[in-house]
Order: sequence, then structure tokens, then C-alpha cells
Amino acid sequence: MKKTGKILVGLFSLAVVVFLLIQLVPYGKDHTNPPVTGEPAWDSPETRALAKRACFDCHSNETVYPWYSNVAPVSWLVMHDIEEGRGNLNFSEWETGSKWAQHAADEAGKAIQTGKMPLPIYVIQHPEARLTDAEKQALIKGLAASLK
Repeated sequence: MKKTGKILVGLFSLAVVVFLLIQLVPYGKDHTNPPVTGEPAWDSPETRALAKRACFDCHSNETVYPWYSNVAPVSWLVMHDIEEGRGNLNFSEWETGSKWAQHAADEAGKAIQTGKMPLPIYVIQHPEARLTDAEKQALIKGLAASLK
């Protein structure tokens, strides 16, 4: 075997060992959802259904974890996105009437309108979260009514 071939086999072997070792890191593998303690007063079942379809996996305590969320390093990225999403807006721990709620409604509407939410990487794996322009407008309007 040529020297280049040995180097490639060694690098591949090292990559496999590293991949197997990172599976031992527990971060991202606990898929226990916290309890739901409150939800917004949804203006309609349609608004909740749109939010559930496009937002709940990262912005609620009702996350449905896909199979790849068990494999590092993807599990780390999924968990990071969920923690960040819940930290910014959590439909499952809602306090109706707070000043924070009004700010959240405004920010959520802007994020949907500009295409920042749902995250493009999320929509690739979850095509059901892709919203039509009409659905985006309905969700923005519904969130504004529900979250105030």
C-alpha cells in the first residue's frame, strides 16, 4: 500500500474512533420534555395548529425528537436550538398579559415575516413546517391576537 493510502486509512480510522467516542457525550440525548404550565389564549384553533406545525418543536415543551437527535454531533445542535428557542419564546410556559408577551408577539411576527423562522435548516428536515405566504400572514396575525 502506498504511503498516501496508509495515511487515508489512518485518518478514516481516527475519524471513526472520534465519532464513536463523541456518542458517549450525554448532551442532547435527554429527550424529556418539561411539563406544560400554560399556553397563550389562542385566538383560534387554526393559529395554534400553524404554531404547532411550524414552531412547537423548538418553542414549546412539546418537542417531538427525530431519530437523528440521538446521534452526536447533530444531537448537540438540535438541543442547542431547542434550548435557545424555548429561552426566547415558549408557548408551554406562557404568562398571559405580561409585557414580555407583547414583545414576544412582535418579535415572532418579524421573524416569520423576514423568513428567519422557522429556521431554514429545520424546514429542510420538516417540510410540514414550510408555510405558504397566506399561512405566514395568518400565523403572524393570529400570534399578534393570541400573544397580546
